[in-house]
Amino acid sequence: MEIVQIVGLGFVVTLLILILRGQRPEIAVQLSITLATIIFLLVLAKIDVVLNLFRDLAEKASVNQLYLNTILKIIGIAYITEFGAQVCRDAGEGAVAGKIEFAGKVLVMVMAIPIIALVLETIVKLLP
Repeated sequence: MEIVQIVGLGFVVTLLILILRGQRPEIAVQLSITLATIIFLLVLAKIDVVLNLFRDLAEKASVNQLYLNTILKIIGIAYITEFGAQVCRDAGEGAVAGKIEFAGKVLVMVMAIPIIALVLETIVKLLP
């Protein structure tokens, strides 16, 4: 039930932020960033378990590690991009959040090139 603890911590920090935002907005932003970092560190161990499971399944299915690693990197880019953009939005920097999201989309597209190439090669082989 770690999610209950995380949500509870989120509620407490949110209340503190609401109280501090009017008087000390710089501390409110720092609290928000600190909470985001704490939550990220709490779920990091869980992410490692999922990654190991994916690697084991890919090995059993004889999936090329290059493709699995690429997919995992794409998922990582998506999560980190969203995390960073939300932190920027919390700090009132929507424009910076938009730039982070754009960069994440470009990186995902670049990372997907080997998988797209494999799909196209497979389609070409299937055509008569």
